[in-house]
Amino acid sequence: MPVDAFVAHTLLEALAPDRIAIAVAAVGQLQEEARQLDKQWGLRRERARYEAERARRQYDAVEPENRLVARSLERAWEEKLRTVEAIEQAYERWRREEPLVLSEADHAALQALGEDLPRVWRAATTTAADRKRLLRFIIKEVALDQKRERGQVWLKILWQTGTTSEHAIQRRVHTYRDYLDLEPLRRRVEALNASCKMDKEIAAVLNREGFVAARGCAFQGGNVWLLRQRWGIATVKINGVSANPLRWADGSYSVQGAAAALGITPQTVFDYLSRGLLIGRQLAKGQPWQIDVADEQLERLRPRVRHTRRSRKEAS
Repeated sequence: MPVDAFVAHTLLEALAPDRIAIAVAAVGQLQEEARQLDKQWGLRRERARYEAERARRQYDAVEPENRLVARSLERAWEEKLRTVEAIEQAYERWRREEPLVLSEADHAALQALGEDLPRVWRAATTTAADRKRLLRFIIKEVALDQKRERGQVWLKILWQTGTTSEHAIQRRVHTYRDYLDLEPLRRRVEALNASCKMDKEIAAVLNREGFVAARGCAFQGGNVWLLRQRWGIATVKINGVSANPLRWADGSYSVQGAAAALGITPQTVFDYLSRGLLIGRQLAKGQPWQIDVADEQLERLRPRVRHTRRSRKEAS
């Protein structure tokens, strides 16, 4: 399907109104050149006929008894006639190969074709067989090779004009081993990860930038996670790969810092965060917590912590 879509796009692009206008202008230039050549052919043919007629008159003017001169003039006349015939044959061959002559009506019809073809091509009433017939008017043959380049389908289009064009499109692959842009993909994932983006965010950026996952699908967070594991790219935290400090540079607490300040476990800090007893933020999912705890908030929470400890002792 991607190959069919690409060939159709190439056809419509080749027959776009601006392309047709350029082609018609080129044909007009060729026609002017052909007219100049036709004039030259006309002069050459006229000269050959004149030489042949002159040779005939010379032959007719010779005295019959002067046989030696007559035979010489006859051979010269025959040679001139052969030259006329050869030039006429060459002229006819050139006429058959000269550019197509387009009238003003032809120009207008071609422009209308360029404007109408996309609409006709995409119309719901146009069948696949209709599209194939349209293609065959313009394209003679399409050759494919899926093994010439990794992750690509190579195409050669033979147009009805006799010219060819070569193209390559990315093909669907089953493994990243056959992926076309694997190294650019790895570098982009590495750069996005280094900017502290999470896997889902990286996937969204890759999709926007036109990267396609294996099997031709869009990237998701899971794809990015698997690729990071394969390439050994660790999630970059706001503090790099170091352990979380008790307090961050902006004065906020880490989970470990809040736990130490309140004398509770990190799990209890997560519980307080979920219940709204502590307010914190993450730059992105998977990044360390930055918890804002003012001194008065610590004073309010410490009685709760002491009460929780007494309750646990009594229960034990």
